[in-house]
Amino acid sequence: MPNTFVTRRKFLTLASAGTALLAADGVLIEPNRPQVVRHDILLDRWPERLNGFKIALMSDFHYDPYFSVHPIHSAVEVVNGLGPDLIALTGDFVSLRFSHRENRVAAHSAVPCAQILRGMKAPLGRWAVLGNHDQFTDPDVVTAALEEEKIGVLGNRSVAIERNGARFWISGVDDVLGGNADLDVSLAQVPSGEPVVLLAHEPDFADLTARFPVDLQLSGHSHGGQVRLPFAGPLFLPDLAHKYVRGHYQVGRVQLYVNVGLGTVGVPVRLNCPPEITLLTLHPGK
Repeated sequence: MPNTFVTRRKFLTLASAGTALLAADGVLIEPNRPQVVRHDILLDRWPERLNGFKIALMSDFHYDPYFSVHPIHSAVEVVNGLGPDLIALTGDFVSLRFSHRENRVAAHSAVPCAQILRGMKAPLGRWAVLGNHDQFTDPDVVTAALEEEKIGVLGNRSVAIERNGARFWISGVDDVLGGNADLDVSLAQVPSGEPVVLLAHEPDFADLTARFPVDLQLSGHSHGGQVRLPFAGPLFLPDLAHKYVRGHYQVGRVQLYVNVGLGTVGVPVRLNCPPEITLLTLHPGK
């Protein structure tokens, strides 16, 4: 007859070891190994001359010198190996703190973050919008840090991207939770009938975007939940990321892709939700 005490002790030892391995994976391994997610998207108004256009999408960097810095560094080499035509960065370069004074300091984390991101190369540029953490620390500091490193910030504005005698518009809105997102202003200079790729940090904004002549919205913000339990899903989702959490969606007339982010916020843990570099390849839908 087996010794019950010994059997129980072995079980607890194995359980403790399993818990320790899971914790190590969630803190030391998974957050630091970005995965590449490739996705083809068909857009009805996309020009034939831009068939196969590649956009590298990243979001939610939440720079700190101890944890998130590692996947950000890793992403540079990976992205350059993918050879995108354009790079889209959908916000939260820094992280909110607990006081106004700390937030002013936190905003300056955008400087080393932007210096790393400048290493990513794409012939048609690096384009960004701010996220809620950027907005509520100091948006002017974050914007200046990005623009110093030749990363264009699309705050309620659009820029024409031209290649092979065809063009589309890369557009952006100010952070939605900050209350300043304005699609009317952003799209004011876009000629009727020309395709638009919109950067908007919060994915649930797509319900409003669908009322405008936008073809594709790129977002982040959700972190994909950051910690996803089997059969239970994400432990937490922020405001304006409850409906569209990760991946590809069709929202009325607009298509939406939600990137789960590179960094972490709150605790430096990811579980069943590794950091993501998205490579989107765009094709004419007709």
